[in-house]
Amino acid sequence: MSQPAHQSHAAQEPETPHLDFQGTTPYEDYVKADVLTHLQHTRSDDPGEMVFLVTTQVMELWFTVLVHEWETAAQALTEDRVPAAIDALKRSARELEALNASWRPLAQLTPAQFNAYRSALGEGSGFQSVMYRRLEFLLGEKSASMLVPHRGAPRTHADLEKALHEPCLYDEVLRLLARRGHAIPDALLTRDVSRRYEPSERVEAVWAEIYRGDPEGELARLGEALTDVAELVWRWRNDHLLATRRAMGAKAGTGGSAGVAWLEKRAQKSVFPELWTARSYV
Repeated sequence: MSQPAHQSHAAQEPETPHLDFQGTTPYEDYVKADVLTHLQHTRSDDPGEMVFLVTTQVMELWFTVLVHEWETAAQALTEDRVPAAIDALKRSARELEALNASWRPLAQLTPAQFNAYRSALGEGSGFQSVMYRRLEFLLGEKSASMLVPHRGAPRTHADLEKALHEPCLYDEVLRLLARRGHAIPDALLTRDVSRRYEPSERVEAVWAEIYRGDPEGELARLGEALTDVAELVWRWRNDHLLATRRAMGAKAGTGGSAGVAWLEKRAQKSVFPELWTARSYV
């Protein structure tokens, strides 16, 4: 007597997954987990340092993803592929939420807990992060002085210098708006892109015009995707500020920065500023 089909199929299914591989597993070959999980070299005996170190490394990985997404979006904009740019921005918004959640393990550090391993950082400081600097450059926060800490690493310095002189994401947005017939000032289209972007009342007027139009239009949807990113970057900066204020008060930061005072100044800056101010005129 033959077995029912479902029983025969079940009998053919392996009880365990494939376990016998030549060399490392395909998972390891792709993810490089062994490399990632052996990058933690603490410098103190405090158990909290491991949390701080891994959390910081996770943040670096998210910075890398975000740079990839925003470069993808910028390239799509140069090719007038607005839906592809919006998709990349929407992905990056979800990734920013994950990045921001990375503060949770560090958000309630007391001064005593942070001081237990703070000396292990030495002159190290987050503002020295190369990938975070590339992220800020893509947001229009350009500063040639931020290349100085990397003069001793020629390849890194060259990568940052290249990023400094490339248009930021918002530059590509403005160029797209100009190609679509909006009155973007020529001075902004030909500006020195190695300098920090400064807001323009005429760009504000363009965004107000777009928002008074079809809310489902391509450019309005692009504006909202950019605003989502800007809001989450602002939350990142504020979460950084709060975690730092809680852990070390107003003391000077590592690496010679002004600590909380410097972070407060950063938190006050709006990303894609005209997208915020234009709303007052819609």
